[in-house]
Amino acid sequence: SRLQGDITSQLTVEVDLPEGKKTLPITAVRGMSTHSDLRVRKAAYDAEMRAWPTVATSCAAAMNSIKGEANAVNRRRHWASPLDASLYANSVSRKTFDAMQSAVTASLPDFRRWMNIRAKLHGDKNGLSWWNLFAPLNVAPSQISWDQGVQLVRGAFAAYSDNLAGLVDRSLAEKWIDAEPREGKVGGAFCMSFVDDRSLVLLNWSGSVDSAQTTAHELGHAYHNTQLADRTPLQKRLPMALAETASIFCETLVVEEGLSRLSGDERLALLDTDLGGANQVVVDIHSRFLFETEVFARRQRRTLGVSELNEMMLGAQASAYGNGIDQSTAHPHMWVLKPHYYGSHFYNWPYTYGLLFGLGLYAQYSRDPERFRGGYDTVLSRAGMDTAEELGRAFNIDVTDEAFWTASLDVLRARMVDYESLAQKHLK
Repeated sequence: SRLQGDITSQLTVEVDLPEGKKTLPITAVRGMSTHSDLRVRKAAYDAEMRAWPTVATSCAAAMNSIKGEANAVNRRRHWASPLDASLYANSVSRKTFDAMQSAVTASLPDFRRWMNIRAKLHGDKNGLSWWNLFAPLNVAPSQISWDQGVQLVRGAFAAYSDNLAGLVDRSLAEKWIDAEPREGKVGGAFCMSFVDDRSLVLLNWSGSVDSAQTTAHELGHAYHNTQLADRTPLQKRLPMALAETASIFCETLVVEEGLSRLSGDERLALLDTDLGGANQVVVDIHSRFLFETEVFARRQRRTLGVSELNEMMLGAQASAYGNGIDQSTAHPHMWVLKPHYYGSHFYNWPYTYGLLFGLGLYAQYSRDPERFRGGYDTVLSRAGMDTAEELGRAFNIDVTDEAFWTASLDVLRARMVDYESLAQKHLK
């Protein structure tokens, strides 16, 4: 994990931009995936295709070492599969996982249909090109400043509670957040518990609405940490699936606040950002689950080379995305750049769990806000103590029932229908 992080954080590459060639850190290049100019997005994609192979051999060695060790440990602990070990570590039963996966698989055709509508908006004829997966729609202003993004998040949090809004103020006043992308800084975003009830948040702000949603997500983790402050060290250790509870809920607050006051093209642009994120957490995460499952299985038999890992990545993307993307533009090097692969457990499915459980929680909040607020903080404080099923029951949710997961996905399906309706005038 350390090797992969050190190598990728120092990686730079020359990008052939419209204004000329520039050598940039790979984190900045990755951030260009949300740029409004197609030429910039395509140049960034081409640069990535050149950059990642230069560090792939070292990262493959790290991957083989970690997954080989994980397989050996799992055998010694008599786990039937790496997934069973991951489920145990996340306090989630196999019955719950199977219910969620069944609902996710059933939703893939709906996501592919949405991707093809989005592809037409970007002029793609054979599904979305990879460089358009995160592209903003040029139908409404899409770039926002850091200050605007913070105010967007704070406003949504304030509509829920003063305590949540106060967390935004405190995080800025006490300088919890590092938002600027720069050379030597790892990509992505995360939040870590620091001292007492304080947290530290890493972001790579790109000026997109998606960056604002990511800020809300990470501050949701920080809020969760404030509720865990009085627990013992062992009680503060959260299973990854349950650690996403507050973050997804906070992200949903921002989306719903925007949808409640926007119409026309501005609403379409927000739905585009939101569904683009959901597409990553449901469809892309599913591809990563398929990939990592295959890595564990093949690593039982042999060491895996770069070309084999690339081929496995493309196969997983084809299975998950289907005709939703232009498969000729698929990204074979995603395994190199995602740090989460470089750990002993599956990192992927808990994100899907977090999104769909968070949407289910928001539905409960919408039905009875006062009752929800009264119990929410207590449930967050118990996330390191209770199983997923026990936390669900606290909100009258049965997470072992596929119907719950289908209902959460139905929220996204309704947004897809709204999206398609709003997009019609741009498709004529």
